[in-house]
Amino acid sequence: MRKLIASCLAATLSISGLAATPAHAQSRDDQGEARKEMHAGNLMKLRDIERRVLPTMKDAEYLGPAYDSTAMAYRLKFIREGRVIYVDVDARTGRVLRRSR
Repeated sequence: MRKLIASCLAATLSISGLAATPAHAQSRDDQGEARKEMHAGNLMKLRDIERRVLPTMKDAEYLGPAYDSTAMAYRLKFIREGRVIYVDVDARTGRVLRRSR
């Protein structure tokens, strides 16, 4: 009975288009969008943004970037003393938008 309900629910979601996009698929879409925008001259290169931000985070370990195509921003992820820190950077200007603590 549970399998039948789960199957019906899954079918309904997929037919109605409400099924969530897997996170890794969204990540690939955002990466492709970032590449496209960078080649068009609309975004700064990630390496240039990292050259600006990484020196300001000397006491933290850099874990890597993520790109948000909707916000046109990079989120740089760091860890310091067991706490994760996010630095959001405008991909067009390189300006730091927000820094979590």
